[in-house]
Amino acid sequence: MNYLRFQGWVVSISPLRYSPAGVAVCELVLQHDSTVEQASVPRQLSFETDAIAMGDTAVLVSSLEIGQLLEIQGFIAPLRKSSSRLILHIQSFQTPNATPNVLV
Repeated sequence: MNYLRFQGWVVSISPLRYSPAGVAVCELVLQHDSTVEQASVPRQLSFETDAIAMGDTAVLVSSLEIGQLLEIQGFIAPLRKSSSRLILHIQSFQTPNATPNVLV
């Protein structure tokens, strides 16, 4: 199963664009900071990750602001078919203390 729940701040966001097939696409970079426990030792995490939203979700994502905190549900996949680089695909998201932007 490839399912990811992720929380991060919007660091950068690209303008909404459309694929050759007419699908809305929005790319962004997210900053994540947290502490997790690994082998009974706290581990501090701080990193940026690339993310992408498509379709109606991309339209919603394109209106977000830099610095906004997101709680994301999605999956990870290679950037391209033969790439070893991964990208987070946003299927739904919400901003804390806001109405969920869940699309089915």
